[in-house]
Amino acid sequence: MNNGRDHRIDFFRGLALIFIFWDHIPGNPLANLTVRNFGFSDAAEIFVFLAGYAAVLAYGKIALRDGWLVACVRILRRAWVLYVVHIFLLVLLMGIVFVANNHVQTRDMIQEMGLYYFLSNPQQALVDELLLRFKPNLMDPLPLYILLLLGLPLVLPAMLRKVELVVGLSAALYLLAPMFQWNLAAQEGGVWFFNPLAWQLLFILGGAAAIHSQRPQPVDVRPAWKQPLFIAAASYLLVCAAIALSWRWPAIHDAFMPRQLAEWLYPISKTNLSPARLLHFLALAYCTAKLLPQGAWLQGWLAQQSCRMGRYSLEVFCFGVLLAPLADMGNALADEHWSMQLITALAGVGLMVLLAAWLDLNKRLNKPVQVPTV
Repeated sequence: MNNGRDHRIDFFRGLALIFIFWDHIPGNPLANLTVRNFGFSDAAEIFVFLAGYAAVLAYGKIALRDGWLVACVRILRRAWVLYVVHIFLLVLLMGIVFVANNHVQTRDMIQEMGLYYFLSNPQQALVDELLLRFKPNLMDPLPLYILLLLGLPLVLPAMLRKVELVVGLSAALYLLAPMFQWNLAAQEGGVWFFNPLAWQLLFILGGAAAIHSQRPQPVDVRPAWKQPLFIAAASYLLVCAAIALSWRWPAIHDAFMPRQLAEWLYPISKTNLSPARLLHFLALAYCTAKLLPQGAWLQGWLAQQSCRMGRYSLEVFCFGVLLAPLADMGNALADEHWSMQLITALAGVGLMVLLAAWLDLNKRLNKPVQVPTV
């Protein structure tokens, strides 16, 4: 693996964090601009795919340089940090929601966030929290990432040697999971909203893309719009966009959507990562990679802010989870006025940008100073 860094990964991780934050604020008008409105997939797919890409790229280099055991220890140490962060984040989130609910009279934010389970059975809820089974709204992505990271040491050596075999086995598990209704248990007899046995395929595909990116690639001099695979992917994206946009007008959707296609397509399961969702994301990722190669566009000020957020994705994601109920509270206290909804959405992103900038500055300040020798 070479050491070249693809800054597009940081950029789109940062963009996904913005989309996740906006999507987590009920009634937020800027949520109409996120990727979920124009197809079958959303920012969750971006987040998991790029998490797999970054993890395999980073720990794969460590495994090749220092050995599998060192890489395994580093992975497990990172998973432990994520686990501790998850526990503290859930405690902070519950505190914020309880305080916010005392100020909002028009809605029950505790119920909306799925926190009555904790109030009715705190002892069992604490046990479920430690076992990653208690996941209120906004808290699903982090436990999924923890579990996927814990599984990485088992497949990383095989990925570095025969990535096609690992992808094939991962795809087989993806197909078998919904067929046999395999999933992990959650609180009160439920299951994980993000079925890790299905979503692991996206994580593995991200890792496979990272390995593929480090190999010499044949150069196709043809423009993207003349390449058959790009044409097929772009055509699928256009069809998905037309269907997704038609959901806003049910009468139009019912009039033009073929019944047989609707029976095959719906429901588009997010829990089991429906093939329609998976294919939409892969087509979107492929077309984006073709149309936006690395270049000067990543040097713009806005792109740099997104890249910086992407480099500190864990901290920024957790901060966004805490900001979402605060923004929701502010909107509710302002009677959901559109101006307040815009202010809270933009202010939240501004605070996320400031956090990433502070973390970047703090990292530079903590670097040891090179003292020249005389």
